[in-house]
Amino acid sequence: MQRIFNFSAGPSTLPTDVLIEAQAELVNYKGLGLSIMEDSHRSKAYDAIHHEAMDNLRALLNLSTEYEVLFLTGGATGQFAMVPLNLLGPGQTADYTNSGAWAAKAIKEAQVIGKVNVIANCGKEIPTRVPRMEELTFTPDAAYVHITSNETISGAQWPSFPETKAPLVADMSSDILSRPIDVSPFGLIYAGAQKNLGPAGVTVVILRKDLAERVPDSVPLFYRYKTHMEANSLYNTPPCFPIYMLALVTRWLRAQGGVEAMAAVNRRKADKLYEAIDASEFYQGTALPEFRSTMNVTFRLPSEELEARFVKEAAQQGMSGLKGHRSVGGIRASIYNAMPEAGVDALINFMQAFAKDNG
Repeated sequence: MQRIFNFSAGPSTLPTDVLIEAQAELVNYKGLGLSIMEDSHRSKAYDAIHHEAMDNLRALLNLSTEYEVLFLTGGATGQFAMVPLNLLGPGQTADYTNSGAWAAKAIKEAQVIGKVNVIANCGKEIPTRVPRMEELTFTPDAAYVHITSNETISGAQWPSFPETKAPLVADMSSDILSRPIDVSPFGLIYAGAQKNLGPAGVTVVILRKDLAERVPDSVPLFYRYKTHMEANSLYNTPPCFPIYMLALVTRWLRAQGGVEAMAAVNRRKADKLYEAIDASEFYQGTALPEFRSTMNVTFRLPSEELEARFVKEAAQQGMSGLKGHRSVGGIRASIYNAMPEAGVDALINFMQAFAKDNG
């Protein structure tokens, strides 16, 4: 079967080798006579998967013993509430940066729970970007500082992270494991799986253990990080199959050479695609060059009619998911870890031919 190149922002493309392995094991997992989807989350077989996924993440992120890996549900959207529920105490203020649609959603949810100070707001600027370091004025004694490391809709990404006295909290849903990072400045990192980690259904939380003690007594047990930390993410039945897929994806990533090797490939993919955009007056990038995302490349054509034709004709040539988010329009090519370089090359060739025919 011929697979297409899936440029969707999420759920996104998965490594073909991972899909083939999951397919082979789907009905009869390692000779047990049942699928891992049917097995108990307390079984030895699932326990091995659960711990491999955690161990792979620890290795790929170079996590110290100060940090816990949690497998939760609800996506990043659930974390928009869970973060302030656990970390924002009575009378405290949390600092948030607004860099776009997803940061704005995180701010809106946190404001329901406690006091929020938006310390920088460039969420509606065109061309899109994230805040510059000199724009950040932190609240003294802030409970934490929240950023969105990569805005999937706008295609803007933090090239480096701010230095903060308060714990730094980041939504890394769309660029986790795409580039090396120093985790030590972060108090908490969270990521929905459906971009770089696996299928939708599991949310990864990297938590500095001491922060789990902050949770107010008024927070229900299920919504406390401490509850899931003490139960090894087995307080309730976890999303076993997405965690199994996460284990396979992170195993695949380690086999590719880890985050450092993947970052080199991602940089090369992004650079050649941006070069193709900049080389033609027909295409216009929508993010400021210094903040361009390596994961979500966004651009416009001369008209919405041409953009619709571009998406339709690209699909006819085996490239799907290129339509920009409904809130902004345009074109978006999501080139996560699992997008092969051949897919980017195919897109560039199509772009050049389309511009020649329609320019």
